[in-house]
Amino acid sequence: MKSRSLHRIALAATGVVLTGLLTGTATAQPDAAGAPVFWQVSATSAQVKALANAGFDMGESGDGTAYVVGDKTVAAKLRSLGYQPKFHDTVYKELPAATPNSLAADTFYGGYRTVTAQEAHLSQVVSAHPDLATKYTIGQSWKKTKGQGGHDIQAICLTKKQAGDCTLSKTSPKPKALLMAQIHARELSTGELAWRWIDYLADGYATDATAKSILDTTEVWVVPVANPDGVDIVASGGNSPKLQRKNANNSRGCSGTSIGVDLNRNSSFKWGGDSNSPCTETYQGTGAASEPETKALEGLFRAIYPAQRGPGNNDPAPVTAKGTMITLHSYGNDIIIPWGFTQATSPNDAQYRKLGAKMAASNGYLVGTNEETVGYDTSGTTDDFTYGALGVFSVTFEVGGSSGTCGGFLPKYTCVDSTFWPKNKGAFITAAKAAAAPYQQ
Repeated sequence: MKSRSLHRIALAATGVVLTGLLTGTATAQPDAAGAPVFWQVSATSAQVKALANAGFDMGESGDGTAYVVGDKTVAAKLRSLGYQPKFHDTVYKELPAATPNSLAADTFYGGYRTVTAQEAHLSQVVSAHPDLATKYTIGQSWKKTKGQGGHDIQAICLTKKQAGDCTLSKTSPKPKALLMAQIHARELSTGELAWRWIDYLADGYATDATAKSILDTTEVWVVPVANPDGVDIVASGGNSPKLQRKNANNSRGCSGTSIGVDLNRNSSFKWGGDSNSPCTETYQGTGAASEPETKALEGLFRAIYPAQRGPGNNDPAPVTAKGTMITLHSYGNDIIIPWGFTQATSPNDAQYRKLGAKMAASNGYLVGTNEETVGYDTSGTTDDFTYGALGVFSVTFEVGGSSGTCGGFLPKYTCVDSTFWPKNKGAFITAAKAAAAPYQQ
């Protein structure tokens, strides 16, 4: 497998020390200095890690080049450190021309759905398809646990219901295929892909042979918004979405979009190898599964998947293990396979590459480990938890490229239907069909 040796999104802490860098918040919101963009600088791997650890918001980086998200003030800070930032790409993409009633209620930035819209959608699907759909509240967001508003964290289970189906049971007869989205709030396309996957299965059951086959044999679980408080913050920016990545935990003295815990560094499996600095983008929290959103997700995973793998790093999931899990992120056009917490490959590496290649046949993504794709280790991630603790075949999809209309964290809304859904529909289908025996594909 060819390595692209990339470094993305606020890498782990490093021994390289930078002083006098960012003071206060490391947000990248529009202000008097101009809208945020991606700045390109020449940087070694150690420099990229140091910039991220110092609080700079890092985009996709590698091969001697780093991309930093920020306005002109951030570019000036880079220059003060001896870098020579050059404009790489916009963060915000062109919006459609405004027309009366052109957008539905509860949308922003050209059509992306708010949390309220996603919640209403799940209720609508359950009402329209009672024989197929069951909705669950699996936990609460940080703000709701504090009595500050917030949301329930919701999941939907889709199957042609028979006795014992969709009952939060490890022993229910059908295998499970789970897809989750927007654990990183600003990665907008992921929630929309979850919406389309739900509709394809529920609405397509009566007319689409593939959708019918999946729901006749498989429980499909979807968590469309794993970080609802964060998405509220993003959506509050309207046509200039705020670049909130983490949850809304504001207890550590940060401000702006620097508040919160990175929920994809907070899982209880191999927690503790990422940032201890509360205002950085990869802040891992005060302890393993410290955040209510993480507890909710892990509770769901443990409720529907039995433990199928031994405790050692080199204990493989048996070939009889069931269940698949896709966690959607952006960006990079990757299918990332375990492990995340170490550069070592997983004991099921060959099986991962085989089924990964089948999924990539639909979307054209690069299949590989962190080292082969993003180029850095990540501890406390969702997919390491579901594979490491439970033996579930688990992968991360990084949706979209690094630049252009359909690139970055905030692609144009029309890219969802023109590019992301057509590319990934087949990959989702492949994962769902494989849920009964993913390690035997």
